[in-house]
Amino acid sequence: MATIRKPVRTLGIIGIFTFILFAGAAQAAQPIDCTLCSNMTMTPIVQSEDLTIMGYESKGIVLDNTESKFWDSDTVHGVGLMKIDKGKVSGSFINKHMDPNGDFYVLEGTLAGTEVYWKFIYGTGKFKGITGGGKSIRFTKGRPVSPGTSQSCVKVTGTYELEK
Repeated sequence: MATIRKPVRTLGIIGIFTFILFAGAAQAAQPIDCTLCSNMTMTPIVQSEDLTIMGYESKGIVLDNTESKFWDSDTVHGVGLMKIDKGKVSGSFINKHMDPNGDFYVLEGTLAGTEVYWKFIYGTGKFKGITGGGKSIRFTKGRPVSPGTSQSCVKVTGTYELEK
């Protein structure tokens, strides 16, 4: 009996140490639930009945809806390209988001109809090595305050993981 218990006990101890080692190294994805409101300035490149292509630049601010408020007050600067081909919307964008301390992260995204999909591609400071992504859906849009502009808010959801 003692000869069987020793290997089982040894395996149990190795299992516990392995769990502790990897539990410290592994980090679960954290949820993102934010509101991003921005002002966009659009520059038409092509404007016809069937096809519209425009470049745009946006600036805005993030409100974090989670208890942690991790993303709260991040400011945003983005650039993108949008195509409306016979009513079908598509495009791509790059956004830089900066937190109140000056650390920033960069998102890359695509527009597909009313859906926007994005992912993290870079981060500095506390965002170094950030991974994850999600989607955004516009829930309000105001009447343009000036010609060639758009003011709106989107709900941003997804997940992220930070480098340890």
